[in-house]
Amino acid sequence: MAHEQFKSCIDACVACAQECEHCGDACIGDTKMAECVRTCRDCAELCWTCSGFMSRGSQLAAAVCRACADACDRCAAECSKHQADHCRRCAEACRRCAEECRKVAA
Repeated sequence: MAHEQFKSCIDACVACAQECEHCGDACIGDTKMAECVRTCRDCAELCWTCSGFMSRGSQLAAAVCRACADACDRCAAECSKHQADHCRRCAEACRRCAEECRKVAA
């Protein structure tokens, strides 16, 4: 079953999506954090999508995981620029997710 084969990556994607949603929402009112909000939203969307592709065993899962890893790298880089706790948690979740997605994409 696909969801069992990819469990570690699915879990990392869901955790990352949740952190990105929280981080993006926390930053949304601060105009200096616009890029953080954008990268968090992009990353969350790809993480949610990626977990679905893997859960159903899609033949496109590896390709979506590659895109997700890229989004996670970008989000981790952006969030790492900021000192807020939610940004730090988001960056760490993104790094874990990118690592897991690269394993699936390989």
